[in-house]
Amino acid sequence: MPNQSNLNVYIKLLLMALFWGGTFITGRLLAGDVQPFAAAFLRFAIASTILLLITLRTHKCLPKVERKQWLPLLILGLSGVFGYNACFFRGLELIEAGRAAVIIANNPIMIALFAAILFGEKLHFLKVIGIILSVSGAIIVITHGQPLSILQSGFGTGELYIFGCVGCWLTYSLVGRAALKNLSPLIAVTYSSLIGTLLLFPAAYITGMFSHISNYSLTSWLSLFYLGFCGTVLGFTWYYQGIKKIGPTRAGQFINFVPICAILLSAWILEEPLTASLLSGVLLVSSGVYLTNRKTKPTSD
Repeated sequence: MPNQSNLNVYIKLLLMALFWGGTFITGRLLAGDVQPFAAAFLRFAIASTILLLITLRTHKCLPKVERKQWLPLLILGLSGVFGYNACFFRGLELIEAGRAAVIIANNPIMIALFAAILFGEKLHFLKVIGIILSVSGAIIVITHGQPLSILQSGFGTGELYIFGCVGCWLTYSLVGRAALKNLSPLIAVTYSSLIGTLLLFPAAYITGMFSHISNYSLTSWLSLFYLGFCGTVLGFTWYYQGIKKIGPTRAGQFINFVPICAILLSAWILEEPLTASLLSGVLLVSSGVYLTNRKTKPTSD
């Protein structure tokens, strides 16, 4: 039975999954009203402001970062903030929130696979089966239950953008694993958010954010606040707390709940259909993520 400290982390990770599931719905609500780079910049401008206030209240000042830590933080900002969100908002302009969530649910699979390649972590039989199941589930969702059609038409543009999110999150998680050795979750998230916000500003400006910002609806502003506070400040901080407390593999398991939350919320709020291919896809992906991150008993000599 988990101790009280770990139980608190598990509750936070479950809420993180709910909040991240909600980001697909709010991202979809922003599509067509707020340009992708503007949405990403405003999301992290809100998040960075809140994170700075929390950091200043906690530490009384903005803690200094060693010179050797700036490169990992820059990579975190480029991957987890700039790259991920540019792909995220553009992808949600083109495909449904539920489908995007199932594709992004492959994040733990990619983390496990590349952790094996880069860090020598073992890929046991269940992990291999999990990877096959998860990728199969993603293909079923992408092709609407007709996997052979991918040989003729390939991936759509929206799906490619969402796969870009997977690549960015893979980088963010693996680099974050190293960055967290000497930085607290709050400081790592604050600095990466600030860096990402600065990187996003030129792109948001060039794509006309200031000429459209006065026309944003109340729904768009509420969506941006949700993305900034719930989806970023709370979600990212709790995810990093989970990585530090119970490890990246066990914390990554909770991403398994994100597509489930996203699909249920998208059906309820956006009235997106719950198709057989979507439900079977999320079942395969969830099963694959579970098997990939399931601990195996050590073998005796």
